[in-house]
Amino acid sequence: MTGIQIAWEDVFSVISQISGWLIGIGVTVVALILILIFAGKAGKPHAGFIRAQSAIAAVLIVALMVNGILLGQLSNLITSAFTEMGTLSEETIGTSQQTVEDVMNEGIVLLENDGTLPLDSTANLNVFGWASTNPVYGGTGSGSGTVDASTAVSLLSGLENAGFSLNQELSDFYTAYRSDRPEITINNGQDWTLPEPTADSYTDEMLENARAFSDTALIVFSRPGGEGADLPNDMGAVLDGSYNQGTKYTNASYQNNGDYADFEAGSTYLELSRTERDLVDLVTANFEKVIIVYNGSNPLELGWTEDYEQIRGVLVCSSPGATGFNSLGNILSGAVNPSGKTVDTWLRDVSLSPTSQNVGHFAYDNVQEITQAAKAHWERADGVVSFVNYVEGIYVGYRFYETAYAEALENGFAFDYDETVMYPFGYGLSYTTFTQELGEPTITDTTVTVDVTVTNTGSVAGKDVVELYYTPPYTNGGIEKSEVNLAAFGKTSELAPNQSEVITLSFDLEDMASFDTYGTGCYVLEAGTYTVSLRTDAHTVVDSFDFTLASTIVYDEDNLHNGDLTVADSKLGFAEGEVTYLSRADGFANYAQAVAAPSSYSLPDGYEVTGAGTYDVYQYNNDADVMPTTGADNGLELVDLRGLDYDDPLWDQLLDQMTISEMVDLIAYGGYGTVEAPSVGKIATLDADGPAGVNSSVTASYGMGYCGEISLAQTWNTDLAYEYAYNMLQEFIEFGFNGWYAPSMNMHRSPFGGRNFEYYSEDSLLSAEMAVAECQAAYDHDVYPYIKHFAFNEQEINRNGMLCTWLTEQSAREIYLKPFEACVKASNGNTLAVMSSYNYVGTTWAGACSALLNDILRGEWGFQGMVLTDYFGNYGYMDADKAIRGGSDAMLGTAGNDAILTDQTSATSVLAMRNACHNILYTVANSRAYSPEVYMEATAMPAWQVTVFVVDGVLAAILIVLEALTLRGYLKKKKVRT
Repeated sequence: MTGIQIAWEDVFSVISQISGWLIGIGVTVVALILILIFAGKAGKPHAGFIRAQSAIAAVLIVALMVNGILLGQLSNLITSAFTEMGTLSEETIGTSQQTVEDVMNEGIVLLENDGTLPLDSTANLNVFGWASTNPVYGGTGSGSGTVDASTAVSLLSGLENAGFSLNQELSDFYTAYRSDRPEITINNGQDWTLPEPTADSYTDEMLENARAFSDTALIVFSRPGGEGADLPNDMGAVLDGSYNQGTKYTNASYQNNGDYADFEAGSTYLELSRTERDLVDLVTANFEKVIIVYNGSNPLELGWTEDYEQIRGVLVCSSPGATGFNSLGNILSGAVNPSGKTVDTWLRDVSLSPTSQNVGHFAYDNVQEITQAAKAHWERADGVVSFVNYVEGIYVGYRFYETAYAEALENGFAFDYDETVMYPFGYGLSYTTFTQELGEPTITDTTVTVDVTVTNTGSVAGKDVVELYYTPPYTNGGIEKSEVNLAAFGKTSELAPNQSEVITLSFDLEDMASFDTYGTGCYVLEAGTYTVSLRTDAHTVVDSFDFTLASTIVYDEDNLHNGDLTVADSKLGFAEGEVTYLSRADGFANYAQAVAAPSSYSLPDGYEVTGAGTYDVYQYNNDADVMPTTGADNGLELVDLRGLDYDDPLWDQLLDQMTISEMVDLIAYGGYGTVEAPSVGKIATLDADGPAGVNSSVTASYGMGYCGEISLAQTWNTDLAYEYAYNMLQEFIEFGFNGWYAPSMNMHRSPFGGRNFEYYSEDSLLSAEMAVAECQAAYDHDVYPYIKHFAFNEQEINRNGMLCTWLTEQSAREIYLKPFEACVKASNGNTLAVMSSYNYVGTTWAGACSALLNDILRGEWGFQGMVLTDYFGNYGYMDADKAIRGGSDAMLGTAGNDAILTDQTSATSVLAMRNACHNILYTVANSRAYSPEVYMEATAMPAWQVTVFVVDGVLAAILIVLEALTLRGYLKKKKVRT
């Protein structure tokens, strides 16, 4: 595969940047020639001579422009365009296909089963629901897998591959009704249509034929999600156009062949529409055995399944990728015993989530100057300064529901667990039964270790997940603490009936520490009784044991926490703002006040949001800074420093060799790779999306679409996570990529998160363990992963609309930063990169938040790789000067544009550039790009450049000859006139 797909606006931007000085050179050359002629008192040149000189100058100008464009800023992209991109071997494709199926075999979750499942694999099945012919393979956007629906294993073919015979009349009916799925774009105005034929579309003959075909029916419902759009929590707002500032929809917008899937007033996208509910009524009235298959990554409200005795089973098949629907057939037929577990809490009513009123479009009404500045700087800027309040604090997902349950029991908090929670976090059924037995724990000064014996007590083989939780001591009004917290987990191998396996689980005592924002300002492990419980899910206890910590441990400067290099103290207080956060005090006494929708849309006094055009870089220069050496000739090349420590003195000598223009380019053109830097022998490299497989529109390289990370997390199997990433990255290597824009590890803060398919879970530990396993697979391939999006990027609405994210430092430390922290600390000297996020932390853009990128990421955790911004579309606020001073190193852009640094002369700026380049060079040097075999091939001059130089040589010779002939003719004519 060859070819690089360049946006023409990027090409024009590059041309506009460099054409001015190229034309200037050409004009200067012509002027010099004429000056020399006149200086020689040759007299006035005749018209023919002037025309000849003008023609030569014109050719020279064109040649200079073409060379400047080809060999300048576009060199890296053109090299990619004419480079034969790798192609996937049949072996790799086969491995990927099997890997996806292996993951989905363990990632599909069985929620309900009265014994009807598994079905006879030779049975006839009636499959109802339009989504059965148009399922969701994954999400949309950069983090999606590139699943080609025309070649992928469809839902129906997955069932047929398992041996089932399907009612073709039904499938043909749905295909004829509508063959395409409405698009979910990354822009405003998403199409949230749910095509579904109305109940009266099914003829009596069709139903009679279906009953004759089989007594068993599957109903398939799906919900798509994607980048740039959270799922609507108010379908009324979608219809009137107020949701996400989207295009106004009318019922006509939802029409499909004269029918439309409608919603009750005030309903959400995670409920059944009226048409979908009518379908359930129709099917359950005609069939005694009904199985529900939900194909989606956001937890659908499923309480309605309890209203029908005919519904015998419910399964969740999230983001299955190109071959994952084979697993659905495997599980329905019993060829595979389900072992997946939920990674989120499933509610009967999603509006009861404490986040429900604090997700969406909230725009400040008193920041007009900033919005106008943003629009003036970039005409396509949203012109919105928005905000989102993480009002729930640390009580994300099950941490709230399980704590609320405890407070209801102990302090009378008005909370009915069973009426609120449908399926707890960590829940999932099997076709067999297991017992889990706690051994005697071993508790030292640093760790808690316990063996769990798992025995298959049923009649078929299967796997089981072991979940260990802890309950810390809580003092009313003290440090916020969740009643239940995942401490460790493991998964058995496949156990035959009566077979047992011992799973050893261990965790550090300091993992139970809480961040004491308002007391010591650092992590604290309080004295008291701790309960460690073995559970089948976050709510159901199997067994437990207690231990007592005699005295409180404070993790300060003299006692660092969890391998930190400097004390993890209060650094993010500026992001707390003036928000009322949920507190457990007095039995969640402030619940109603804390979780209510915002009452004010004004940025509080004392806070300032800066956007593009409002940041004066020169104002922040330090006159005491000393200009570093540039352009030195120290004889070093980047390859010489491969394997050296980040602080090795040779790095300074190497960096002394870089020119300012090289540093500017290396920083500005960081999109989907890094550009070359000849002064240090740095070769160009290529990076690509994403978490679910190779997805590179830049090089037109697309891999076999993998299942989403949510499906991976639902396996609760870290060994499988390693295998998933390792086999996926083999595709990246065969295509020729060095960097991997993944894994994604933001949290499922809300059930409506548009990118929940791309992220793991609502739990930080489960997310961390999965991400660490994936990163290790990348290291073993010598590929550097860009863990993303750092940080607090849990909302897609207004994500690039100057989204001010307000949260407590405790929730930041204990929930949202944990997966990133785990990956950095587990890197063990391997090369790691980070992608920052669009949103603001408080009122500071995350890509320039020094407290986050310098103080925490590098200072506390010891990160030594490079930080890349999310896509540098500017959006009216992204600023490269601010970014490199705030901790970012490269801008994810291909055309320069506003990523070109404004200040290229001050010592302060050059020092920041030098530091950024150090981080980039260190990361690249220690990747496969500089492994001997790859480096040798990469350093050969590209054929297209050889061609350019040959053409330049021929053209130069022709111009010299023409110039000589022109001057000779002129002198002859002058002599004749004389």
